[in-house]
Amino acid sequence: MDILAANTADAIARRAETLDTIAAVLPIDRRDKLAEILTDQDVETLRHLVNEGMGANTLRALTSDLGYLEAWALAATENPLPWPAPEALLLKFVAHHLWDPARRENDPEHGMPGDVDQALRSGGFLRTSGPHAPDTVRRRLANWSTLTKWRGLDGAFSSPALRSALRLAVRAVPRLRRRKSAKAVTSDVLAKLLATCGEHSLRDLRDRAILMVAFGSGGRRRSEVAGLRKEQLTIEPPIAGEDGSPLPSLSIHLGRTKNSGAGQDEIVYLTGRPVEALNAWLAAAKIGSGSVFRAIDRWGNVSRRGLDPKAVNDIVKQRVKMAGLEVGEFSAHGLRSGYLTEAANRGIPLPEAMEQSRHRSVQQASSYYNSAARRSGRAARLIP
Repeated sequence: MDILAANTADAIARRAETLDTIAAVLPIDRRDKLAEILTDQDVETLRHLVNEGMGANTLRALTSDLGYLEAWALAATENPLPWPAPEALLLKFVAHHLWDPARRENDPEHGMPGDVDQALRSGGFLRTSGPHAPDTVRRRLANWSTLTKWRGLDGAFSSPALRSALRLAVRAVPRLRRRKSAKAVTSDVLAKLLATCGEHSLRDLRDRAILMVAFGSGGRRRSEVAGLRKEQLTIEPPIAGEDGSPLPSLSIHLGRTKNSGAGQDEIVYLTGRPVEALNAWLAAAKIGSGSVFRAIDRWGNVSRRGLDPKAVNDIVKQRVKMAGLEVGEFSAHGLRSGYLTEAANRGIPLPEAMEQSRHRSVQQASSYYNSAARRSGRAARLIP
């Protein structure tokens, strides 16, 4: 038994080491837990995808969903995830995650069993209560299907039974669609967050630059902020301000993004105070190359590695708390939605704002404009 335990520990350590070697491309903040859950084949698949040049955001989503699926399979069947998964297991997954809360009150066996729920929670894989969002279930099934195909196998993901089960289950789980950030970080909110940033400490200089760069460059995603490198920045000729004084300007080469095509280099521009904030941080942290935004330890030492995307969200929430605002109402995505909301409030044409935000969907971008227009329009003010 001791030999078996030693072999298991060695296997976990080996997987953890392999995951660590790809962390530069695929930041993983729960490496040790994933090493316990993922199989050797899972880890090899991830390493292969890194070597194939798959985008970091896609890999993050795949790794997260693969870890969840493996944890769920162990909790629900006491066995690792089988490849390919039989149709019955796919249907069980739907039944465990999409269910009717009203029926659950009278039938405790409806939905995810209590022991499965507890196992996932204790492992840190399940945080929400109640049924999952239909989009989350669809995404995990889609990634499950993709991983199955990469193994050269066929699955039952297109079976009529699974499609029917999904359709019926979604009807039984009415959920309101909520934005990733309940409230947009518009200029007035941003000013309050910036007011919490001092002028001298490295942490204040970094956080000020993160907030201003993320907002000023069109509402960049937290993954784009975390992954920003000095080599992506190009100094541009100054821009004349409203009073005629020159404003510093630079371009940010985003490369391939979530919404860009393969090989397409997305470029956005930064002008004025955000550039000054960024330059102040780079000078103070003595960053001449590599990751722009980095961790700072308790002694004020700047890390060589870039921040994890989650750290960007944590920084935003910390500044929200320091500003005396409700932490649960804002997140890093609020900078992205806030940019478009602010553009709408200031009467900036939607196409011009989209050039900076790099939204490809007019429908998605215009939703912020429509909300701003409706809130300030005459129809919402029939009773002054």
